[in-house]
Amino acid sequence: MQKGKIGIIGGSGVYNIDGIELLNEHEISTPFGDPSSKVIEAKLADTEFFFIPRHGKGHVLLPNEVNYRANIFALKSLGVDYIISVSAVGSLKEELPPNTFVLVDQFIDWTKGKRERTFYSSGVIGHVSCADPIEKKLQSLLVESCKATEIKHSEGGTYICIEGPQFSTRAESHLYKSFGASVIGMTNVPESFLAKEAGIAYATVAMVTDFDAWKDGHCTVDEIMAVMETNNKNVQKILLDALPRLRDNKFDFDKQNQIGVMTPKENWPESYHKILEVLLR
Repeated sequence: MQKGKIGIIGGSGVYNIDGIELLNEHEISTPFGDPSSKVIEAKLADTEFFFIPRHGKGHVLLPNEVNYRANIFALKSLGVDYIISVSAVGSLKEELPPNTFVLVDQFIDWTKGKRERTFYSSGVIGHVSCADPIEKKLQSLLVESCKATEIKHSEGGTYICIEGPQFSTRAESHLYKSFGASVIGMTNVPESFLAKEAGIAYATVAMVTDFDAWKDGHCTVDEIMAVMETNNKNVQKILLDALPRLRDNKFDFDKQNQIGVMTPKENWPESYHKILEVLLR
């Protein structure tokens, strides 16, 4: 398929955007297993895109149960070069209250090793820089969409990814604050790192739902869900602006995976030729 396609990974609320047209469903099996669901091909604001509900249709997958490799590989195989990630997060800073959208630019991996976090194995070695895991041009485009829709937002910040599904203890939350992290979530690692390995421009809209555990006052799941409802409405406004903006302003970017494979091609196992044909194109 044609390269330069747009992908969205996020919650099932994308289905409910006014004006969305569902075009197709792609049932894709990858060398790394099945994605979270069928890949939805849709059109919004005259812009076609592919969508994967990260936790599966009906929100049935825990953060560590998401097959991040299959999700990214499936989108790449469909010609996706740009991914907008939509994620709910807790805030670790007073100045980032609930209903703020944080356009993060860094990640800290605080998961427990349960997640497959690289496409390389079976005798193929690769090292891809994640010094800048967010594609700055895509982040800037999302900032412009936040401004255009008058959504409260913050440009930049660090997302610390924990294993979950439990929320932090108060002691942990204060520890994460001491790292200088801005928000806390459970899904953007290894998703963002795998996008780098696949040569995909990736940027996150981190939607603040609560203040995590560091701030006095208990936050119930019901309270978080109420904030998420508002956040979902706001992110729909952003996507309505961002999708045609990206369609009309597609950009070149440095695909560092092109120089990341250390193993000579003549030593690749036969099974990896097809995998790397997808990842490196």
